[in-house]
Amino acid sequence: MKRRTATVLGAWLAAVALAVSVPNTAYAAKGVLIIDGAVHQDPSGCITLGDFVPPVVTNYTDQLVQVWTGVDCSGRIETLIVPDRTYAVIAGRSVFVP
Repeated sequence: MKRRTATVLGAWLAAVALAVSVPNTAYAAKGVLIIDGAVHQDPSGCITLGDFVPPVVTNYTDQLVQVWTGVDCSGRIETLIVPDRTYAVIAGRSVFVP
């Protein structure tokens, strides 16, 4: 009985962890994300940043924007950009908008 309870609990915890870790891309953020002057209306998903000059990202959406250190939103999160804020990206190579 203890083994069955542990198995069920383990499966439930794994399902919760998967649901939390997979980004929900079914809905775009409402608003505008501006990257070096380029306007992205209702953005969603991963956007790769330029390679040469540190980009400036302005978040006028209703979501937190994640700045990732690697391309294709890989690596680690450098910072989060809250709505109505501008951030000069230092080590980031991509941004993710849930």
